[in-house]
Amino acid sequence: MTERLYLYDTTLRDGQQTQGVQFSVAEKIQIAQALDALGVDYIEGGWPGANPTDSDFFEARPQTRAVFTAFGMTKRAGRSAENDDVLAGVMNAGTPAVCLVGKTHDFHVTTALGVSLEENLSAIRDSVAHLVAKGREALFDAEHFFDGWKANPAYALDCLKAARDAGARWIVLCDTNGGTLPAEVFLIVQAVIAAGIPGDRLGIHCHDDTGNAVACSLAAVDAGVRQIQGTLNGLGERCGNASLTTLIPTLLLKEPYASRFVTNVAAETLPQMVRISRRLDDILNRVPLRSSPYVGASAFAHKAGLHASAILKDPSTYEHIPPEAVGNARVIPMSNQAGQSNLRARLAEAGIEVAAGDPRLARILEVVKEREDQGYAYDGAQASFELLARRELGLLPEFFEVKRYRVIVERRRNRYDEMVSVSEAVVVVKIGDRKVLSVSESFDGDAADRGPVNALARALGKDMGPYQVSIDDMRLVDFKVRITQGGTDAITRVIIDSEDGQGNRWSTVGVSANLIDASFTALLDAITWKLIRDGVRVG
Repeated sequence: MTERLYLYDTTLRDGQQTQGVQFSVAEKIQIAQALDALGVDYIEGGWPGANPTDSDFFEARPQTRAVFTAFGMTKRAGRSAENDDVLAGVMNAGTPAVCLVGKTHDFHVTTALGVSLEENLSAIRDSVAHLVAKGREALFDAEHFFDGWKANPAYALDCLKAARDAGARWIVLCDTNGGTLPAEVFLIVQAVIAAGIPGDRLGIHCHDDTGNAVACSLAAVDAGVRQIQGTLNGLGERCGNASLTTLIPTLLLKEPYASRFVTNVAAETLPQMVRISRRLDDILNRVPLRSSPYVGASAFAHKAGLHASAILKDPSTYEHIPPEAVGNARVIPMSNQAGQSNLRARLAEAGIEVAAGDPRLARILEVVKEREDQGYAYDGAQASFELLARRELGLLPEFFEVKRYRVIVERRRNRYDEMVSVSEAVVVVKIGDRKVLSVSESFDGDAADRGPVNALARALGKDMGPYQVSIDDMRLVDFKVRITQGGTDAITRVIIDSEDGQGNRWSTVGVSANLIDASFTALLDAITWKLIRDGVRVG
């Protein structure tokens, strides 16, 4: 017999408490729709009344299969639940479910709230009963529960029972400070269930301050809870919340969870995990964390020659799941540690078959090592490595030739009499028998694209004749600069991440003593790789 696990997403509320994160209403709608397509059971949209954005979002929220949930707090001291305007603001959002946070740690009750322990119990009881009387599904977030249990287990349990007796559907045990370890979570949850709070009414909400939020959530499930709260990509205050992009694949693919539990996330939806994870990063204008479990760009990267050799024989030698199960891909990076096994595997991924022992393989490895001595890094720039290999194998088409380029940066006054930076780029390319001159400007007032590198990218991609249709959907999504040597011998390494309209991402590298030259080299590689990947013929 399988048991049902419920997934509760709080990206739009707790995730918004991440430093530097602020969602617009339109962005919240996009994220809510992605979460609903993924199959979570609950979407916590925010705290209506706490700020204009959250209030506007609840008015404009999309229709979802997931249960939309408003977040708020239990009634304030000295007011009834019916006459508390803050609670009324949450209720007025009209969501089918409401989650109220309340204190369960006696220290917080007396110190932070400044009320008696009995007054706090009354606030929990009355607030939850008010929700139930209004026909709402009631959830109670037991704030600081694990710290409260360790300090005064009897009172912490009384808070849970107050919510249970008032009719709460879910009682969520919160490790608010994120300091509780998995073994502690397991034992405390077991004790709560033994004290009369059934596991099918318990949830878990963990923060990642010790790096154990996912492990603590799984420990709680092992102990009996049946609702898990988390966020996409582990967003959240301080070190973040339990990451649903890690928890969901674990629950669906790993034992004993895969055979013991069922969730509302369909198996055919799981390959969308990488796309959903990166979509959130795109909305936040953040670079995806390469080392993220399951969905990170390095989650299935095999750099050591020994590993790559084994992967060619059987991927399970160094992969705990097939990368395609979550929509990811295997990567065999190239570096000065690489051997021919890595090289042949990487070429095969690019559709290039080279026989073992081919002398050109040794030459490619030699060139890689020489160029990495000059400052190049190919383990994070797979597209540039593929172009290097194609060049040595005589398989690199010459789509166009850059005759010259120039970038000028100047400060000038705009129409508001403000001094702004303006970058002007001029690029001349030869395509077949035709020379094309393109000019582009970039202003520092532009929201996303600014500076000399973006001016170059715009000019280079402005008029590529027969290749234009292939590169029109290209965009630069990240730009990383590193100085590899100091002093007068300083060398600049630039890595550019590009993306197209199909969601494909690739990285290219350029090295020079001049930042603009290094950037331009990486831009040229990015365009060339895209043309090859699209199967474009030299025209």
